[in-house]
Amino acid sequence: MKLRAVNSLVLAALVMLMGLAVASACATTPRKSTPASAASAPGNTTQDDTMRLEGEKRFRANCARCHAAPSKFPPRMMGTIVRHMRVRAMITDEDMRLILHYMTE
Repeated sequence: MKLRAVNSLVLAALVMLMGLAVASACATTPRKSTPASAASAPGNTTQDDTMRLEGEKRFRANCARCHAAPSKFPPRMMGTIVRHMRVRAMITDEDMRLILHYMTE
């Protein structure tokens, strides 16, 4: 009986979290533009691309079993979601960091 109550509570929390995620995605927030010098640095672009691709691979390996890739959320919200799912999916800190990079770029 206690397990059923805990499961219901967890389900309710996930529904609320996803509701917040959808509401936040609908809100329009201005993005800061990056300076041209930072965007054109070849070392950063290559490293960012590598991290994004590795994050996508890890998302597909760990998250895509249950979830489709959502639309892009603000980094703060995505960080909360990924930290929550890290415990449930038992992914490493590095996996979490790379998935978070992929989901917020």
